[in-house]
Amino acid sequence: MRKSSSLMVITAVLLAGCSSGKQQQQPAPQTPQVGFVTLSPQSVTLSTELAARTAAYETSEVRPQVNGLITARLFQEGDEVRAGQPLYRIDPQPYQAQVASARAALARAKAAIASNDALARRYGELVKINAIARQDYDNAITTAQQARADVAAQEAALRTATIDLGRTTVKAPISGRIGRSAVTTGGLVTASQATALSTIQRLDPIYVDITQSSVDQLRLRKQLLAGNLSRGANAARIRLKLEDGTLYPVEGVVKFADVTVDPATGSQTIRAQFANPNRLLLPGMYVTAQFVEGTRDNTLLVPQRAVSRDEKGNPIVMFVGPGNKIQPRVLTAPRTIGDNWMVTAGLAPGDRVIVEGAQNLQPGTPVNPVRWTDKAGKPSAQQPANAPAAGKGQ
Repeated sequence: MRKSSSLMVITAVLLAGCSSGKQQQQPAPQTPQVGFVTLSPQSVTLSTELAARTAAYETSEVRPQVNGLITARLFQEGDEVRAGQPLYRIDPQPYQAQVASARAALARAKAAIASNDALARRYGELVKINAIARQDYDNAITTAQQARADVAAQEAALRTATIDLGRTTVKAPISGRIGRSAVTTGGLVTASQATALSTIQRLDPIYVDITQSSVDQLRLRKQLLAGNLSRGANAARIRLKLEDGTLYPVEGVVKFADVTVDPATGSQTIRAQFANPNRLLLPGMYVTAQFVEGTRDNTLLVPQRAVSRDEKGNPIVMFVGPGNKIQPRVLTAPRTIGDNWMVTAGLAPGDRVIVEGAQNLQPGTPVNPVRWTDKAGKPSAQQPANAPAAGKGQ
């Protein structure tokens, strides 16, 4: 029994010694490494995206100006037509008869002029010798003047009949793409009817009507007046994002902004103009307009991945404070620009904002700060050139 007790005591002492040796060999905890960006003010171009609809540059509804039967359609639906091109032909025979009748009436009126003028001259000689009454001479003069007036009236009637005859050929009022025809050969049409024969739309260039709320428009104007934004030569340029998410390859130009706000929607319409040589844009399409608001100087940008939210929903970042210790900071970040948040309050130039490595660290924790690089391995635009680099994922 004594030998067994002695062995147990010796074994416990040896185990305790081994355990103490292992504890002495454990290394000291390392200071966690974090990747940071150093903020520096810069000029940024602010742009915004707004819903928009395309509209034809010119639209004309083709309607007849005379009555009659359609005898021919002279175009293919969907074709490009030019101004003055014949589109429909209306039966011209009734109007040809009117022109002939007007010409005959004009000839008769001209013949009456010669007879009345000769009678007025003879009465003029007779009245001098008192061979006829003065009243007869005056009547002859009046009749001659009426004959001249009849000629003018018949000339006007002939012009009207000729115009109506010309209108039996319905021509395109503008150049553009013509739509489907509402009538076929043999259809009866009337002058200035409510239903258009067809519609022509000019698609190159094309308009884009952009809707912007009056609140956003007021904010933009206040920033411009306060000098926070400046508009350069590119401020009026606009890009379009199509319904499939691709960008339209041609830039547009703002033509005007509506002078009133729609009381029903509280929005203002901005009209832009785009070249459309390939007819890719069609009237009525939904698009997204991307246009430049202006340039803002002395702006701080923080990568989006560096920003989180507190329990109240406020944006916060961790930055490297004095003694290389983590400190939190609440931001005012009203909008994003690319992959960054635009910060208007909460940070200052030179602050080292932590982008990676601070997820599980508490405020006040000492860290080893190194410069953060993006996915391409390039230093952030906010970094000074001589800052030490941190590898991705550190």
